[in-house]
Amino acid sequence: MYIHLLHLGRLGYADGLAIQARVVAARKAGLIGDTLLLLEHPPVITLGRNSSRANVLASDEWLAARGVELHEINRGGDVTYHGPGQLVGYPIVDLRGEWPGKKGPFLGPVDFVRMLEEALIRTCADFGVMAKRIPKCTGVWTFGGGETGNSEQGTGNRNTERIRERKLAAIGVHVSQGVTSHGFALNVTTDLRAFEWIVPCGITDRGVTSLELEADRATEPTMERASNSAARNFGRVFGRQMLWCESLEQLLATADDRP
Repeated sequence: MYIHLLHLGRLGYADGLAIQARVVAARKAGLIGDTLLLLEHPPVITLGRNSSRANVLASDEWLAARGVELHEINRGGDVTYHGPGQLVGYPIVDLRGEWPGKKGPFLGPVDFVRMLEEALIRTCADFGVMAKRIPKCTGVWTFGGGETGNSEQGTGNRNTERIRERKLAAIGVHVSQGVTSHGFALNVTTDLRAFEWIVPCGITDRGVTSLELEADRATEPTMERASNSAARNFGRVFGRQMLWCESLEQLLATADDRP
């Protein structure tokens, strides 16, 4: 039992969607096995099925002048940003397969998302970053807690504020005929200023962060290291061996009649 692994490098969002569509069609037809695509996009904003256009704070004209694309897509979730330094993963798997924890003919979409979160939590741990889930806030987050504040000069009073969790990874998936598409976006060395263009995932009371900001110097993350860690942990959580593919052509040429 294995999952094909294909690193696509950096490519435009429309090109990524086109490749994803080809792989999804091949998976639905039973021509290839389950697959994980790992890639990186130039700056782009995407709006999922549950998104509000009001959560895009920058105007279309402002974004276009800076070469930032905007796409409305069929994944779950709200508005998110993709850009350089962010690891994007598109797991294209048949939920009817033999997956850990499956309780019926399908692995439930919510259970699938929880497994994606677990793989990313373990990836963060590889860089010394403690991460967790937050109920009703899909994704992977830092731990909050503690207080920050400052004293009012001459009064002895101290204003304190609880440190809130910050999002390390966003998740949004689509399921059609039992096959998943879209997936996750993990901030590795992302320029977080780009998230000022949107209300990330429609969440206003928590910010975003990256592995680069959270990791200690001894475990400094790079895109290559993060990609390898994510692939390794994806295989562990989903109980499959990861099988490297050299190219999209090699992947699509693989006839696989195994479950």
